[in-house]
Amino acid sequence: MATATQIKMLIEAHVSKNDDRFKTIVLQLAAHEAKLGHTSFARELRSILNKDQQSNVKIIQFNKDISELIGTTVGDYRLKELIVADEIKERISRILSEYQMKDKLKKFGLHNRRKILLEGLPGTGKTLSASIIATELGLPLCTIKMDKLMTKYMGETGTKLRAVFDAIKENQAVYFFDEFDAIGTDRNKDNDVGEVRRVLNLYLQFIEQDDSESIIIAATNNPQLLDPALFRRFDDVIHYTLPNDKQIPNLIINRLGQFAPKVSQLNMENIVAISGKLSHAELTKACDDAVKEAIMSDRKTVDSEQLIKMIKEKIR
Repeated sequence: MATATQIKMLIEAHVSKNDDRFKTIVLQLAAHEAKLGHTSFARELRSILNKDQQSNVKIIQFNKDISELIGTTVGDYRLKELIVADEIKERISRILSEYQMKDKLKKFGLHNRRKILLEGLPGTGKTLSASIIATELGLPLCTIKMDKLMTKYMGETGTKLRAVFDAIKENQAVYFFDEFDAIGTDRNKDNDVGEVRRVLNLYLQFIEQDDSESIIIAATNNPQLLDPALFRRFDDVIHYTLPNDKQIPNLIINRLGQFAPKVSQLNMENIVAISGKLSHAELTKACDDAVKEAIMSDRKTVDSEQLIKMIKEKIR
């Protein structure tokens, strides 16, 4: 919890109406709480500060036809909370920096990275990354509803796809195409049909011609299914992998939050050894299950035995 000194500094900043100082102290306090393992409390502190920013992020009110194709939300996760390889965080940071300095780049005839392909195994952080990019840039996240976009009727998918790209141009946001291989399947596959080719050709045309201010993110679990022509249409391709031996402990401690025991009390070596085949999402669910068991048993922390049990359930 906040020390007497921190409380004093907060009051002084408030009384002197120094908003920047007040926010800085709250962020320092949140960082301190996060280090202590109180991640939920730390997130709550940051979310209070973010409310002002998020209140300026308006949910886009699409017309009825478009709203059936695009869902819009406002996220609250930050880049600090993404536990992935350092290279991935660096590349996401570069996307954010280029967007924030896009006007400066334009003066030299250059454009910021705004067409991004995320590829890798399920549950490794692709969807979360799209949400974080939207939050960090102060933009709404617009997710394309692939089940509504892809239809069995000849020509209808192409018409809907054109409407989506019209929306991308008219409404600045982060647009997320999940399960992108539904559109981007290799045109040379033996089981391909004419309509799939036409949809892919249209997508290639639309994304190449797009010069909007929006960020377009596509994600796939099966990059090997994608048409080779797609890759050069994107400004960046980021590969996601399962968490490694360094990331697993950080992910577990971060997720357990206030229920995390001292690291010395966790059999982390054994936990890491058996967690190697699990994704970030599966490990997160295992931690949540262990926390629920601790709550129902009136325990203040999760023990190794319970956590290992939950991890093994996910493996099975």
